[in-house]
Amino acid sequence: MPPRAKFLKEEIIQAALSIVRKDGMPALTARALGAELSSSARPIFTVFQNMEEVQQYVVEGAKAQYKEYVEKGLSEPIAFKGVGVQYILFAINEPKLFQLLFMTERDTVPSFDGVLPQIDESYHRILQSIIDNYDITQNIAEALYRHLWIYTHGIATLCATKMCYFTDDEINKMLTEVFISLLKK
Repeated sequence: MPPRAKFLKEEIIQAALSIVRKDGMPALTARALGAELSSSARPIFTVFQNMEEVQQYVVEGAKAQYKEYVEKGLSEPIAFKGVGVQYILFAINEPKLFQLLFMTERDTVPSFDGVLPQIDESYHRILQSIIDNYDITQNIAEALYRHLWIYTHGIATLCATKMCYFTDDEINKMLTEVFISLLKK
C-alpha cells in the first residue's frame, strides 16, 4: 500500500509556483519545495514521480496565470490593444513567470511565422479580434500581430528584467503609435 500523501497535489503546485514567482525556475528544488511546505522533500514524491513532473505543473500554472491576463485584455473595447497591455502587465506583475514562459531558451527554433501560435494558446482568438475590430484580411492581421508582438515583447522584456519602467500612459501611447503607423502602412 503506497504511503498516504501529506500534501495535496494542488498544495505542492502552489508552493512550487510561489518559489518560481520569487526566484525563478532554477530555485525550484526538492529541498526548497520541502522548506516552502515546512516539511522534508519526501512527501513531494508521494504525489509526484520526480521534480520534472513538478516543473511541468508549474509551467501549466504559469500559463493559466498568463491566460487570465489575456482574457482580461480580450474583454477590453479594443481587444488587441488590451491583450498587448495585459502582456506587458503580466511581465511587470509576474516577471519570473513571464521569463519562464517567454524568455526561456527552446530546444528547437520555430520559424517566425510559427512562433506565436506555439507560445500562446490564445493566438487564434487574438488574431480574430484584430480581424473583427479592423475589418482587415487575415494576412494583414497576421502581419500586424507579428510586428506588434515584437514591439510589445520588447517592452515586456525590459519590464520583466527591470531594465526600465513605463507608466500606464506611456505603454498605451507607445502601443497606439506603433499600431497606427503599421495600420497606415
